[in-house]
Amino acid sequence: MTTRPRADAARNRERLLVAAKRVFSAGDAKASLEAVARAAGVGIGTLYRHFPTREALYEAVYRREVDELAALADTLKSQAAPDEALRRWVEANIDFVATKKGMAAALALAAHNKDLSAYSFDRLTRAVGSLLDYAREAGALRAEVKPEDLLRALVGMCVIQDQPGWRKTVIGLMNVFLDGLLKSATA
Repeated sequence: MTTRPRADAARNRERLLVAAKRVFSAGDAKASLEAVARAAGVGIGTLYRHFPTREALYEAVYRREVDELAALADTLKSQAAPDEALRRWVEANIDFVATKKGMAAALALAAHNKDLSAYSFDRLTRAVGSLLDYAREAGALRAEVKPEDLLRALVGMCVIQDQPGWRKTVIGLMNVFLDGLLKSATA
């Protein structure tokens, strides 16, 4: 039997994840766990109770971001036209890369974690796949586009995220790429 965490413990865990994302998004891979605890308004002991290692915290932030991207795909399908939904999801994915920037060293270790890699690949492939299906059903997308191909292009464009102005450049490149995939943009 699994027990649910106490409400205050669940709140503290959530606060730690939000604070960690903010601290890591600042791009400091050596940001102290004390800084994360301080930003969350909890003691360092509370942080270690939830995340016994830096890598455990990085992985939890990463998984949370992947889950949020997956959920965003469903939300966008109900809020935007197919082409706009796809563009907004891609832009959110680029922001996700910005968050990972400060976690690069730990995520390099996590890349060797087959469970984490499989989890994120599966969740993101299904999420973007649902957006591609949405666009395809509306007649706005070329038939041969696969979710894996779009993710590969996005990852490839984000490789040099440590360069000044990279985000603006990648968004521009992704818009050109999407224009080529979306029928409405080429018609």
